[in-house]
Amino acid sequence: MKTVTIENIGKYEDEIVTVRGWLTHKRSSGKIRFLVLRDGTGIIQAILIKGEVEDEIFQLYNTLTQESSIAITGRVRREPRSPGGYELLVSSISIFQIAENYPITPKEHGIGFLMDHRHLWLRSQRQNAILRIRHTVINVARQFFDSRGFILFDAPIFTPSCCEGTTSLFRTRYFENENAYLSQSGQLYLEAGAMALGKVYSCGPTFRAEKSKTRRHLTEFWMLEPEIAFADLDEIMALAEELVVTIVKGVLKTRQKELQTLNRDIARLERVSSPFYLMAYDDAVQLLQDSGVSFVWGDDFGGGDETIISNHFDRPVMIHRYPAQCKPFYMKNDPERPEVVLCMDLLAPEGYGEIIGGGQREDSLSELEQKIAHAGLPAADFAWYVDLRRYGSVPHAGFGLGIERTVAWICGIPHVRETIPFPRLLQRLYP
Repeated sequence: MKTVTIENIGKYEDEIVTVRGWLTHKRSSGKIRFLVLRDGTGIIQAILIKGEVEDEIFQLYNTLTQESSIAITGRVRREPRSPGGYELLVSSISIFQIAENYPITPKEHGIGFLMDHRHLWLRSQRQNAILRIRHTVINVARQFFDSRGFILFDAPIFTPSCCEGTTSLFRTRYFENENAYLSQSGQLYLEAGAMALGKVYSCGPTFRAEKSKTRRHLTEFWMLEPEIAFADLDEIMALAEELVVTIVKGVLKTRQKELQTLNRDIARLERVSSPFYLMAYDDAVQLLQDSGVSFVWGDDFGGGDETIISNHFDRPVMIHRYPAQCKPFYMKNDPERPEVVLCMDLLAPEGYGEIIGGGQREDSLSELEQKIAHAGLPAADFAWYVDLRRYGSVPHAGFGLGIERTVAWICGIPHVRETIPFPRLLQRLYP
C-alpha cells in the first residue's frame, strides 16, 4: 500500500493509498462519518460509510479525539467541495495515539494563551501557511544569491564587541573572566569574507537587547546579509530591489494556497515590480513635516514615521543618504556632502516600514580609525576589522534583510511574532 502526502494526493485518484497525520476535527450524519486529517502538507477529508467498512473501523470514530495521530487507508476520490479537491473513502484506520484533551479548540483564544501554547499553535492552518511562506522567502533568497556567484559565509554568533550599538547587546560569560556578546549582525565578519571571496552572504540569527514592545521587534530574529567587494551604494540598492522583486514573485508563484488561507490581498503583492520609488532622506523628512509630524532633521525614523512614509506608496520605497549622526560608525560619508552617509533603507508598502538596511562601508584606514574613536569604542576590539583596511582595502557595500519583517509584509499580518516558529520578545522566553 502506498503511503502518500496530502499535497500529492491528486496524483493517486481512484487508487487505494495510506495517509498519516493528525485529526483536526470530525462530524457525523448518522451512517456517514467525516474525519478531517492534516499531515503538515495539507488537509483532507476522509469518509466512513456504515456497511462499507468493518463495524470495528466505523466505531473507531467515537474514540478519536482532536490531534489524535492516525493512519487512514482508503480510495482517493475527486470531490471539489472537499479541502484540496479530493477525499478518501476509508477502508481501514490505524491509531498511533489517542490524544488527550487538546487545549486549543475552535473557539477564540487570547494571544497570550496562544503564545503560551506556541508549540501547539504551530499546528493550525494559519500558522502552517505563514511558516511555509517563510520557508519560500528564505529558499528563494538563497537561490537568488547562489545563482549570482555569492558564497555562503557563516558569521559567528558569539562576538567580542558590538556592531550596531552597545546599548542593545546581550552579554554572556565566555569561560573564565571573558565576556562575549550575541551577534547584532554578521556584517563586520562578512566584510572580511568579501575581501577573501568577493561576494558573500549569510543567513542566520541575530540578537538585539532593545526593550521594545512594538509589532516590528523581536529580540532574536533572522537576517539575510550580502556583502560585495568593489561595490558602491548604487550597486547594492539595485541588488536589494532585484532581491525583493524575486522573493515576492517566488511566493506568488508557489504559495497561492497559503496566501488565500491568510486572506492576503494578492493584488497588492502583484504591484511589487521595478522600479521602486527612490527618495532622499531630506525629501522623506519633508514628507513627514508636510504630513503634520514634528520631525527634526538628523534623527532616525521611528516605526511610526516609516509607516507614514510607506503608506504614500504602492510599491517599496528606497530612502538613501541619512545623516551621519544617526547611523553606525562603519558607514562611508558622501564625498559630495560629508554630513550624510552612503546608506539606504528599503521600506515595504502598506505601512510595514523597513525591511532592508545597508550601505557603503568606510574603506579608508584613517577615517575608520577616527570613527571608532569618535564612537567611543575600544580600538583593541576592532583591530582585526581595521586590518581589512590595511591590506588591500577596496570600496565595498552590503545590506541586511530582516526575514520576519519581510514575511509579515508578504503575509499581510500585523505582528512579527507569528513569522518565526518560537518568537523571543521583551517579556517572552517561553516556550
